Amino acid sequence: MITMDAVDTFIQEKQGQQKLILRHLHNLLTDNPGVSPKLRFKIPFYYRKSWICYLNPVKNEGIELVFLRANELSNEQGLLESRGRKQVKGVIFYKLNEIPEQAIHEVVQEALLLDESIPYSSKRKKFR
Repeated sequence: MITMDAVDTFIQEKQGQQKLILRHLHNLLTDNPGVSPKLRFKIPFYYRKSWICYLNPVKNEGIELVFLRANELSNEQGLLESRGRKQVKGVIFYKLNEIPEQAIHEVVQEALLLDESIPYSSKRKKFR
């Protein structure tokens, strides 16, 4: 089983702004009660009852914070972009000082509330 140590190792292996942004967002997410990180598909995912978001390193030293049920979030902060995806949306950061703390906190809280109040059910057909 892959544990929090794997996520810490993943973050430690990055360089420069990517490492700083990953560490900052990781701490911001795990400061919420009951939120746990796991390395899945070789990147950090964060979940409580179900998967809430993940941190994805992107080209040009950026980190994308992606919410798995973003199509169900209000996005009233205007941060999240779909980039052609139907369900997930995210925001890319290239510098630690460009992270809008309050707006990110609001999106995370809304995602956690959604996770608590409406159980996630996959839209995919289940094969038997």
